[in-house]
Amino acid sequence: MKVLILGATGGTGRLIVRDALQKGHSVVALVRSTAGADLPGAELIEGDARNEIVLERALDGCDAVVSALGTGMGFSKVSLLTEATRALIMAMTRRGVRRLVCISALGVGDSRGHGGFVFDRLFQPLLLSQAYKDKDRQEVAIRASSLDWVIVRPGMLTNDPARGSVRAIVDLASVKGGKVARADVARFVVEQLATNTWLKQTPLLLW
Repeated sequence: MKVLILGATGGTGRLIVRDALQKGHSVVALVRSTAGADLPGAELIEGDARNEIVLERALDGCDAVVSALGTGMGFSKVSLLTEATRALIMAMTRRGVRRLVCISALGVGDSRGHGGFVFDRLFQPLLLSQAYKDKDRQEVAIRASSLDWVIVRPGMLTNDPARGSVRAIVDLASVKGGKVARADVARFVVEQLATNTWLKQTPLLLW
């Protein structure tokens, strides 16, 4: 399978590229700059992920897309995820590419309020408010599309070694935060390229 990966140079994105290649997939990575983009084995395309023309070019011959785009903490309004996702949906629709696996986060959409006391009362409203509004809009756009999508919501991401398995949860009644390694998230994301187990669902990933 040929896969386009957005956000491939990020902490989780790099692991997704590595895992996809190890599993025999062909990887195209859309990056802002090829200079310093150390992604051995991936085909690099330079461009803005919000540009539909660039996205259509990157999608040539692809069977699926993984979005690992993210934004940092801050108080200023951000719209990268919203703009890039809307452009991606249009480009995928025109190219006839249907499978989209997108990384979101615990605390987005109906998982809001399940991050634990400190996260829910301090970090999300004070430091992540604008970023999470952008993630909310991103999820809404994906849900409204006709694509075959999976939205993956990891708990707090760590750089710990992979354990090789995660809990994927959609019933959040008992969830009050939790963490998971980026490496385990990457493996789960790549698995979703070839299975319909979580199709059009939003599994929360925790250890």
